[in-house]
Amino acid sequence: MKTLIHNRRAKFDYTVLETFEAGIVLMGKEVKSLKGGQGKLEGAYAFVSGGEIMLLNMHIPPYQPKNTMGTVEPDRSRKLLLKKKEINYLIGKLKEKKLTLIPLRVYLNKGKIKLELGLAQGKTKLDKREAIKKREAEREIRKNAKYPI
Repeated sequence: MKTLIHNRRAKFDYTVLETFEAGIVLMGKEVKSLKGGQGKLEGAYAFVSGGEIMLLNMHIPPYQPKNTMGTVEPDRSRKLLLKKKEINYLIGKLKEKKLTLIPLRVYLNKGKIKLELGLAQGKTKLDKREAIKKREAEREIRKNAKYPI
């Protein structure tokens, strides 16, 4: 599976509890743009609207091979394709706890564009500081292990 877009900030800002694979309803030019590696997931999130799950704030710039006008709005909300059982499960989880649906990555699976969606809980500043300290300590250990004094 080839990863097209990766949300690097998601693992730092959230604790991911579960992941789901979802399809996305896209226009033709959006597909070409994503396959070209363009698009941003930072700040994107999913929400429930009328029994459907929608993705908001995912930026996909228009595909412009000859600088033609793009007719699709880059930041429009997009419908996510999930099974009914998964949708009902997610609706229950979102009502039950303070959880959020965030996109983790967009990838190709058998020629189709899929989205990895994470059921996540936000981290506090203290949790983020601990993660930074842990990462720096591991980096220091690796540095000293490579070049012993």
